[in-house]
Formats: sequence, structure tokens, C-alpha cells
Amino acid sequence: MNWDIIQGKWKQLKGDAQTKWGELTDDDLDRAEGDREKLVGVVQERYGIAKDQAEREVDEFYHKHSA
Repeated sequence: MNWDIIQGKWKQLKGDAQTKWGELTDDDLDRAEGDREKLVGVVQERYGIAKDQAEREVDEFYHKHSA
């Protein structure tokens, strides 16, 4: 996967990420910086879910926005 697309558009996509993961704060999203691993960690931490589930959710988000 090429996360450069997401990182390059992160400022525009933060609103979509906030909609998908409503419990994430602006600080959480700023900390993630559009980086996959950071976003997985933030989602996992905020929702208390397993890493593999957080990875699936982040990958779904990527596929929705990389087209």
C-alpha cells in the first residue's frame, strides 16, 4: 500500500477520519499525521480494540480514500 496518498491529503482527510472514528480528538489525528502505524495505534488505544481489528479499519479507510 502506498500511504503517501493519505499523508499528502491528511489535512483534508482528517474530517473523514473524525467521522469514521468519532472518539478521536484533533490531537489524536494530528499525532497520527496520516501515518498508517500511528493511526492504527491511536485507533487501537482510543477504542480499546485488538491491533488486527484496528489495522482492518485503517486499511478500509485507506481503500475508501485512495481511489
